[in-house]
Amino acid sequence: MQNIQNYINGEYSNPIQELWIDNYNPANGEVYSQIPNSQSDDVEAAYTAAKSAFKEWSNTTLEKRSRIMLKISELIEANLDKLAEAESKDNGKPIWLAKAVDIPRASSNFRFFANAITQFASESHESVGQNAINYTLRQPIGIVGCISPWNLPLYLFTWKIAPAIAAGNCVVAKPSEVTPMTAYLLGDICTQAGLPKGVLNIVHGLGGSTGQAIVAHPDIKAISFTGGTVTGAHIAKVAAPMFKKLSLELGGKNPNIIFADCDYDDMLTTTVRSSFANQGQICLCGSRIFVEETIYEKFKADFVERVKNLKVGHPSAADTKVGALVSKPHLEKVMSYIDIAKEEGGNVLCGGNKITVEGYENGYYLEPTVIEVPTDECRVNQEEIFGPVVTIMPFKTEEEVLQMANKVKYGLSSTLWTNNLKRTMRMSNQLHAGIVWVNTWLMRDLRTPFGGVKDSGVGREGGFEALRFFTEPKNVCIKY
Repeated sequence: MQNIQNYINGEYSNPIQELWIDNYNPANGEVYSQIPNSQSDDVEAAYTAAKSAFKEWSNTTLEKRSRIMLKISELIEANLDKLAEAESKDNGKPIWLAKAVDIPRASSNFRFFANAITQFASESHESVGQNAINYTLRQPIGIVGCISPWNLPLYLFTWKIAPAIAAGNCVVAKPSEVTPMTAYLLGDICTQAGLPKGVLNIVHGLGGSTGQAIVAHPDIKAISFTGGTVTGAHIAKVAAPMFKKLSLELGGKNPNIIFADCDYDDMLTTTVRSSFANQGQICLCGSRIFVEETIYEKFKADFVERVKNLKVGHPSAADTKVGALVSKPHLEKVMSYIDIAKEEGGNVLCGGNKITVEGYENGYYLEPTVIEVPTDECRVNQEEIFGPVVTIMPFKTEEEVLQMANKVKYGLSSTLWTNNLKRTMRMSNQLHAGIVWVNTWLMRDLRTPFGGVKDSGVGREGGFEALRFFTEPKNVCIKY
């Protein structure tokens, strides 16, 4: 039984009160490690370390910060196999996916912001006729809190930490208690890379104790959170009276809109991926599929056939396409929505059943599920399921599908399949989403702003947007 430890002031340590939480392997349902159930005193220790490091780190040259972050990126790449195996074991995702996407992206996050900080510039304004010049300083906030989710553990953990420390802040970070392993391993990588003690502090534990202590700490000046909308609303309520800066990347119920004039084969292949990648546990998955009625029956038959052929299996198997869901409670939640769909008159076209993988009978496996719904107002079409479950239904007109696509409380991403340029421009403008992909899905450029509208969040991550979030602008006016 392995004990995961907190990483505070550059050293690993047990939680102060010696409280622990079991950590499960989703592939077999067994406890394989324990993590700290950190309390407010652990968070205070992390804050104290961050505070001690802040003055030196915030005055470190951009070039030195960049070199250290590039070294972290290199060490993540050098430990690709070890980190991918840990991610797969902790999360249940196929190991090939962790190797191909998750861990390389974590490395890219550090490399991108290591370079971005050296190019980040502010503005100046000459006040003509007043003999004055105004310029803007972008100064680090101080101590910031970063709280990340379980679906893309190291990928999203580093997506927050990298811009925060690049901008000169010191961080108190909490990974998900469900998937803590790669965040734990990151501490040692940061030490090897020469990151000064206290710049990054990682505390493990539950949202209600550890996360709450971070959000409520009066001297942690900004919170970057990715997770559920309900938790995001709670964080906003706690943080608002203290006037903290907030970046909240929350839930999604993303439409995938397919017109008859699309590149059909490319659309079909990509739609299978956008529906079930990472067991459907990606906030950007296209969980509501709307298909123009002239190709609806053909799409339905072809799509279901492809989905039925997806191999559900142990995450370590090379041919596994759908691994284990992250936890038993999450599996039960996802399955409850399949029951709700049936009660609402939905037709389960394929899947819908728990799967037993030989040798791993207690694992959290579920068949990828396609449900034909009678109306876009069904609960399964309105509420975030966050699993290998998608709904499909036909539409007749552009106006009709636009109304259905926008008629949810979320607005994270949308996917549009069409070769009609005028339609592309019209709909991209009218879709209620922070991201619109046209004839592709999850094609990411780290320079672009990332985030959603409505209940999908507040603020933007990525590129200079992230560096702006983690800095405070200060105007300086000089009369000469």
